[in-house]
Amino acid sequence: MHKYYEINTPGNNVRCKFYYNEKVHPEKAVIFGTGFAGHKDNNAAVKFAEKLLSKHKDVIVIVFNWPSHGDDVKKKLVLSDCGTYLDIVVKDTKERFGITELYSYATSFGGYLVLKYISEHDDPFRKIVLRCPAIDMYDVLTKAIMKNDEYERIMKGKDVQVGFDRKIIVTKDLLDSLKENDIRKRDYIEYADDILILHGTKDEVVPFEDGRLFSENNLIDFIPVEGADHRFQNPAHMSLANKYAMEFFGLE
Repeated sequence: MHKYYEINTPGNNVRCKFYYNEKVHPEKAVIFGTGFAGHKDNNAAVKFAEKLLSKHKDVIVIVFNWPSHGDDVKKKLVLSDCGTYLDIVVKDTKERFGITELYSYATSFGGYLVLKYISEHDDPFRKIVLRCPAIDMYDVLTKAIMKNDEYERIMKGKDVQVGFDRKIIVTKDLLDSLKENDIRKRDYIEYADDILILHGTKDEVVPFEDGRLFSENNLIDFIPVEGADHRFQNPAHMSLANKYAMEFFGLE
């Protein structure tokens, strides 16, 4: 089952969706971080939640819109707002549901944001699984996601709608923030035992070598998924990724 809810704080309205088993008080929660231009109705989150909740009754899965994503009310994407939203969701999850164990499962841009968050806050997650994290989000956005003359227009001070099925307004300030917040320059070795990175060998958006090298440099467990693309569109690849995630969480 699932329900929608909103978290309201001064200046912020975070729109969330959670998956749960009826009549069971949850003890654990997985916060699912979607990728660039994703949203709270993310299909990959649905598949993961269905698989996890079929085996564990006391777990919930929470998905939320990043700023300016989905039906979020913010018009422009600001990097600092992303950290604020994640912090709001983390704190609210603990308070609203009385959660004692918190996990993170994030993809692409969401993976970048989770890594940025734990390096700037006390890490609230017992375990973290990242699928195809955008280690160099600046390059991913400017070289893999942007099309035609979008980069040049942004550099001239224009606001440009960028993305896949859904579009996000990207500004020069956002690109400057991504360049300034290069997580490859941060040390994650102290978090390594609690992080697993999965990466498709045929990823067409985030270079496979980015994930492999980042993992190697920070002593993080790294699992290549042979033949998988960025979105893990092959159901067999997605099922395998979810299996690895649940095993790492100790929720297999």
